[in-house]
Amino acid sequence: MNENDKPQMDAAAEEELKGVPEEFLDDGDESESQGEDAIAEALDNLRSDLEAAKQDVLYAKAEAQNVRRRAEKDVTDARNYAATGFARDVLSVWDNLSRAVDAIPENLREEDSMKGLVTGIEATKRELEKVFGQHGVTRIAAIGLPLDPNQHQAMMEIPSSDHEPGTVIQEMQSGWMIKDRLLRPAMVGVAKKAD
Repeated sequence: MNENDKPQMDAAAEEELKGVPEEFLDDGDESESQGEDAIAEALDNLRSDLEAAKQDVLYAKAEAQNVRRRAEKDVTDARNYAATGFARDVLSVWDNLSRAVDAIPENLREEDSMKGLVTGIEATKRELEKVFGQHGVTRIAAIGLPLDPNQHQAMMEIPSSDHEPGTVIQEMQSGWMIKDRLLRPAMVGVAKKAD
């Protein structure tokens, strides 16, 4: 501002201002720049607050998405594996049916009095296997395969010169999976090097 731009004061106003200290009688330029500085600082604070709020929103969205995915997985797992306990219990029924079928001697299978019983037991076993298959319960292969500690439980070692050491050569109890989870490991005998 130049001298001509300053507002002119009359003599009475100048007399009133004589006792006021100089720092309070500023011409306005300094307070104007201080005001601009304050506005710039407030804008910077608002910008940083906005960035922080954006980050918080992004984190909240990511967390919500993770919670949704976890919930979907829990629902899928519950749907897929809800029958796990029941299937594990029914496996003993399958074991007993298998033992019953295996225990029937060949000569009795051909007798007319036993044919109906044998056919009924075998049909029940097949029906149970079919129901297992519909619910994703499958039998684990064991005989002739290398021992897999994720699916097989070695109960004994059997000396054998006909098989590679570590190969399953006997199955004492069948193993089962439900979908991709182990329901029951197969209890097996494993070949070892013959003495």
